[in-house]
Amino acid sequence: MKNKKSKAKLIILLGVIWVLITLPLPWIVNNPEVSESQFNTILGIIGIMSIPFIVLGVAWTLKPELTT
Repeated sequence: MKNKKSKAKLIILLGVIWVLITLPLPWIVNNPEVSESQFNTILGIIGIMSIPFIVLGVAWTLKPELTT
């Protein structure tokens, strides 16, 4: 049971790290020309683009033999 909990925590951590790294926050936040609707659109696009990479990370964490 402990092994499943540690894998779940690792997967969540990897997903959060990936999303935070992919956010271009300095570019968005420091740009006064970016409106709130544009900000929300950009965040949505980044979120959708991150899904396949997070899924790959989860799959490779659960079954490392898939990487070969």
